[in-house]
Amino acid sequence: MARLAERIKQWGAELGFQAVGIADADLSAAGGRLAEWLGLGWHGEMDYMARHAGLRERPAELVPGTLRIITCRLDYLALATAPVEEELADRGRAYVARYARGRDYHKLMRSRLQRLCERIAAEHGPFRHRAFADSAPVMEVELAARAGIGWRGKHTLLLDREGSWFFLGEIYCDLPLDLDAEAKNRCGTCERCIDVCPTGAIVAPYKLDARRCISYLTIEHKSAIPEALRPLIGNRIYGCDDCQLVCPWNGFSKISREKDFQARNGLDGATLVELFGWTETEFDERLRGSPIRRIGYERWLRNLAVGLGNAPSSPEVITSLQEKRDYPSELVREHVNWALKRHGVAA
Repeated sequence: MARLAERIKQWGAELGFQAVGIADADLSAAGGRLAEWLGLGWHGEMDYMARHAGLRERPAELVPGTLRIITCRLDYLALATAPVEEELADRGRAYVARYARGRDYHKLMRSRLQRLCERIAAEHGPFRHRAFADSAPVMEVELAARAGIGWRGKHTLLLDREGSWFFLGEIYCDLPLDLDAEAKNRCGTCERCIDVCPTGAIVAPYKLDARRCISYLTIEHKSAIPEALRPLIGNRIYGCDDCQLVCPWNGFSKISREKDFQARNGLDGATLVELFGWTETEFDERLRGSPIRRIGYERWLRNLAVGLGNAPSSPEVITSLQEKRDYPSELVREHVNWALKRHGVAA
């Protein structure tokens, strides 16, 4: 099993993973922290977090016979057309989280995990397994930390000495593989991620109130965005990278060689007005194969309306909003009218 574990890491590297680690399936200690987080209601509208909490802390109930979890890391950082700080400072520009600018990572990650499983089976013989890429109730950060891939940062994301711009995927299996040691936490006294959060969502080190998190509000939250938080969102229309951008460890990040993660449809330089003008058909066609498409056109317009409400006032911005004033969706109309009021236009 020790030799097989080393071979798995070698095969993972050959398949393009930047790190592979192995953890056990006992997550009972983490279950208490999850229960506390859910009890505070910090999961917001993510009802699935509570619904499948038991499966998250008991991997063998999700995949019977699970003894070990193999975690794989895949870097996604792509070159940008301009410094990210400029994108955030230009309030007429739409900011999309870096992970979502290219193709949806789920298919690529699942495919690569499956190829790793096939290599293991070819060497060892048939084994019980199931691969996940953010597609099931899996404590991926907890597992990755236990597998030595990195440590949980104070923003609750996984970090290692090359930053945090990466995806995680897991293979649940029944092989009694040798375990890796947990990584040492190297955040020290740094709290830049806490200080920079626009909405104060990181309420304390390692504690995140998702209801205030811009990534949650623009992606997971399905209803109206709380009015008090809208001005704080700025031009972020899908996700938020602020806590990662200020992290000193991300200064050591490397550019991914994966073509799928390069920006598509000009999402690293489009204006809010330009994207708000897309029809639903254009939204579906241009974002085919993008993770953004899963929020749907209605929430896409909601998010952009908030961005336009925070943009510098101009005839172009106001005209763009007025064109959607009578949009069929009440959710969109509410955010459009809020944005127009921000520009001094009465409802």
